[in-house]
Amino acid sequence: MTAPVPGAASTRPHVVLGVGGGIAAYKACELLRLFTESRCEVTVIPTAAALQFVGEPTWAALSGRPVASEVWHDVHEVPHVRLGREADLVVVAPATADLMARAAQGRADDLLTSTLLTSRAPVLLAPAMHTEMWEHPATRENVATLRRHGYVVLDPAVGRLTGPDTGRGRLPDPEEIHATALDLHERRGGGSDVGRDLEGRRVVVSAGGTREPLDPVRFLGNRSSGLQGFALARTAALRGAEVTLVAANTDLPVPAGVEVREVETTEELQTQVVAASADADVVVMAAAPADFAPVSLAGAKIKKSSDGSTPSIELRETPDVLAGLVADRGDETSPVIVGFAAETGDANGSVIDHARAKLARKGCDLLVVNDVGGGAVFGRPDNSAVLLAVGASPYDVPQGSKSALAHVVWDRVVALLDPSRGAAAEPDAGGRHASESRDL
Repeated sequence: MTAPVPGAASTRPHVVLGVGGGIAAYKACELLRLFTESRCEVTVIPTAAALQFVGEPTWAALSGRPVASEVWHDVHEVPHVRLGREADLVVVAPATADLMARAAQGRADDLLTSTLLTSRAPVLLAPAMHTEMWEHPATRENVATLRRHGYVVLDPAVGRLTGPDTGRGRLPDPEEIHATALDLHERRGGGSDVGRDLEGRRVVVSAGGTREPLDPVRFLGNRSSGLQGFALARTAALRGAEVTLVAANTDLPVPAGVEVREVETTEELQTQVVAASADADVVVMAAAPADFAPVSLAGAKIKKSSDGSTPSIELRETPDVLAGLVADRGDETSPVIVGFAAETGDANGSVIDHARAKLARKGCDLLVVNDVGGGAVFGRPDNSAVLLAVGASPYDVPQGSKSALAHVVWDRVVALLDPSRGAAAEPDAGGRHASESRDL
């Protein structure tokens, strides 16, 4: 969602935030704050049950706008039609089992369900309920119906529920709901639909940077934040994939509906990626594995010497995770394997020269190349890249959000999974080889 010009209220996206009647309604307060800080105009529509958890004064104070809760308020403005028509984006969090059932049936028995029927804006539902309710066949059928009608329904997270219960049904992290909503608005606003073209596909994404311990305190590592890898996982789930995210030393909220496996070292990364990839359709190696590790780990913190001498640390090469995946695949075409290359130019060649050399040394299907000279990209919300594949012209992806780049990557992957979609035949769409993996 592009930041509007300050003071130009007409350019501010109008978000309708629906709040269902579940205990997770209090978390919608944080989601509302994130939207307002993104310079969105937000109208909150709580259900009657939601107001039992969080009252109208809270929603009004946080949004800076009147709360819309009754069809019979301001009847002359026809709110049950006007609110849906004026919305640029509709987000419902939490979406309870009851609310989704009514929406799936096309009922309009309160202001929120009426707004869902009248709006033609993208609609994102973030469910929250007990595990048994989420897994009930009626709820699963309602979710399938809503998705067929064009709604984007996130999978709930796994975690602590009300009381002593733990399981799937927890509201996804507000930061992740916010990021997914912005991604949905940006993509629809750019004229691209967010279909479920990865439905039924198993996807493995690695993210972050590995750390190789020197002693109990220090390690060899890199500046990877994991943001690009997490964006790839989030957008793959949005497009319907079953996603496993192998995350190395990240501190980011878990993407909605994504299974996360946390690792620290390159060897741990390799073990988890190989295990997760056994029946995967796609593997995206966006992590930044350390290239070297100490031969031995000091049992105590390495101290400074009193005579000013410095310690000598002997290093060994770490496993090449990406090359191992390609070698294990052999002559097979599944899984599709995507690598990332973080490069800088030097006296021996440009960024693309070095990337092409990596492409020649290894053999996955698509290489996403980033110019990271001067520390560019690491930890930043935006990214640009060049996509390389054997026998294809470089494809430039201009500066934009990391989610936007992720969607370009998935567009190419979908073409490789299903060449009949046409993109794989284009000169710049990608072939059947690529190289080095580095996350940003």
